[in-house]
Amino acid sequence: MSFATDTRKTLLKAPTLALAAVLALVVLPARAIEPFTADYKASYMGMEANGQMTLARDGADRWRYSLNVRNALADLSQVTVFEVKGDQWRPLSSDDSNKVLVKRSKKTATYDWESGEARWSGDVKADRAGPIALKPGDLDALLINLALVRDVAAGKPLKYRMVDDGRVKQLDYRNAGTDTITVDGQSHRATKVVGNDGRRETTAWIVDGMQVPARIVQKDKDGDALELTMQAIH
Repeated sequence: MSFATDTRKTLLKAPTLALAAVLALVVLPARAIEPFTADYKASYMGMEANGQMTLARDGADRWRYSLNVRNALADLSQVTVFEVKGDQWRPLSSDDSNKVLVKRSKKTATYDWESGEARWSGDVKADRAGPIALKPGDLDALLINLALVRDVAAGKPLKYRMVDDGRVKQLDYRNAGTDTITVDGQSHRATKVVGNDGRRETTAWIVDGMQVPARIVQKDKDGDALELTMQAIH
C-alpha cells in the first residue's frame, strides 16, 4: 500500500483520495476485554464432542481464559491466566491436561516477566522444560485465539511469536476471504484466517462483535483434527 508524501498537496489536488489515505493510516483502538462463555459443537478424533470457552476476571487487569472439550474418548482442558499490560496481553501461567482413553498428561507453564523467562513442568521432556527467554508481545497457543479477534478488528498484522510447550514458533496468519457462519440460528459474515506453525494448520473464522472465533479447525501433520463450531455465546 502506498501513501502520499505531501498531504497538503494531495488535499488540494485530490481531496477524496487524500481522505482515503488518511483513513487508511488510522488503526482502530483495541476492543475492550469482556467476560464471556461460548458453547461449541466439537469434533475430536472423528467423534462428536462438547466444547466450551470461557473468559473471566482473575483479579485486577488479570483474566482466566479456558477451553474444555469432552467426548466418550477424550477430555481436554487448557487454561491460561494472562494480564493486560498496556496494549499487550501477557500470559502468566497455563495448565494443559489431556485424557485420551487410558493415556493422561498434564503440563504447567509459568511465564515470569520479571525474570524474562518461561518454564514448563509436569509431563514434559527435559529439553522442553525451558527456560525460554521472553520478548514483548509473546503469547501462548490458547491466547492467540483472542489475539486474532482483537487484531482482525483493529486491522493489525496477524503475526505472533508463540511461546508454548517448551518451544518458540513464529505463527503468521493470512486473510483467506469471508464466509457465512450461523450461530444460534443467526447468519453472520466472518473473516477467515489461516495459519501454519509447521506442525499444525489452524483456520479461524472471526465475526465482528464476537470476542472469540466462531469456528476453529486445527489439523496436525499426524492426522489428528479438532473442530469447534460455536453454537451460542453469552
